Parts: sequence; structure tokens; C-alpha cells
Amino acid sequence: METKDIILELRNKAGLSQDELAEKVYVTRQAVSRWENGETTPNTETLKLLSKLFDVSINTLLGSPRQLICQCCGMPLEDSNISKEINGVFNEEYCKWCYADGEYVYKNMDDLVEFLAGHLANESFSSDQVRAYMKKSLPKLNYWKRYAELGGEEKFNEFKKQLINEINDLHIDGMPKLESLNALVGGYVNLEYKLPNGKSIKFLDDGVTYLGNQLECEFGGDRCFGIVANMEFILVCTYEENGANPELVIYKKR
Repeated sequence: METKDIILELRNKAGLSQDELAEKVYVTRQAVSRWENGETTPNTETLKLLSKLFDVSINTLLGSPRQLICQCCGMPLEDSNISKEINGVFNEEYCKWCYADGEYVYKNMDDLVEFLAGHLANESFSSDQVRAYMKKSLPKLNYWKRYAELGGEEKFNEFKKQLINEINDLHIDGMPKLESLNALVGGYVNLEYKLPNGKSIKFLDDGVTYLGNQLECEFGGDRCFGIVANMEFILVCTYEENGANPELVIYKKR
């Protein structure tokens, strides 16, 4: 199915009129009509809102152009088993058993291999065969490749602490002290910023998982701070509800 047909089907299933859907995702009725006629497709921020509203992944909204697999265990991903962030947003990198409540479940590959060997073995595929297959295939997945780059769980936790300290040392006015970093899929946080020359730019890759968090501004109001980082950079921005009117505070190479 195409995006236009998927949105129409989801809207009808939810019992919403075009006006009602438009109100929920902060667009006009004409915009919804153009989506359903195939004239346009929702932008990234609106796709996030639609994803959360209809409880389906962005991949599903776009007609499933990618075959998603969990980047920790290799399981094929569908909307029913895709993980979610604490705020309810889909994390299309992992299944709900490998990433839950904002935390990675498996810190040791051997523990995951043993779990899979006990649950996937059958008459035609022994537990030893499962172990051998998983030990060969898991290191190719992004989650374990990252662990290999950082030297395992202990090194990864040290890296997160170092990153948190670097961000707090920026002493950004109005931003509370950062206490933790969670996994965030680029597609959900890849905001578009306007530059002084009038051009717009995005800094992230929609398909990459970053570390980040959202913090309420100490000065009050309806703007929040958004933090996104990895081994190469730190990005801090502010925005209104659902990522509206984003402003870049700092983009710093590490």
C-alpha cells in the first residue's frame, strides 16, 4: 500500500474526519486531503505525530520501504514488536524485548545467545546450531558493533558518563543538569534548523541511533531543550511542543 492509502485507512479505522485528524497533528484539512490524494506526503515531524497517534511505525506509514530487523537480536520487526521510547515514540532499531523502558536489556552477547538457543532450538535446528549461527550473525548488527567499538558494557557506560559531563560543562543558560542519556532514532529527532543565510539544514541521519534526552527549560515557558550526541558531536537545541519551531543552540564536534 502507498502512504496515501495507509493514512486514509488508519483515519477511517480511528473514526476520524479529515478535520479531526488535521487538528490532532497540527495541520490543515487541506493538507490531510492532499496526503490522501497522493499529492504530498507528511514531513518528518508530522510522520512522528501520525506514528504516535495511530500506534504504527513510520516505516508502516511510508508503505514499509525497509525490512526492519532488531539491531540487537536480528528478529524481523513489525509494529506489534517494535520497541518504544519512554514517551511512547517507536524506536525502529530494536524489538521490545531487547530495548524496554529506555534501557537496553542485553549487555552481554553470551547471555543473549544462550537465551536464543533455549527458545529457537527445535527438531531441525539444535541449540548448538542456534549458538553457532548467532555467534556469527550478532556481531554484524549495529548494537553489538557499537559495543565492540567501545569495548563492551563497562566502556560504553564510561562513555555515556563522559558525554554527560561534557554536555553539562557547556553551562547552557536555562538548561537543567543532564542526568541520563537514552537511545534515540535519528528519524524522530532530526529537526530542520534555519541558518542565518536563510537556508535550512539537518544534522542527523534518520536511520542512525543516537544518545539523547529532552529537558524542560529552567526559565519556564513552552520550550524544551533537546540533546543529541554520539562519539563525533554534541547537538543542543530548543523547540516547542512536538518539535515545533526548533532553534539550534550549539553543534559541537568532539
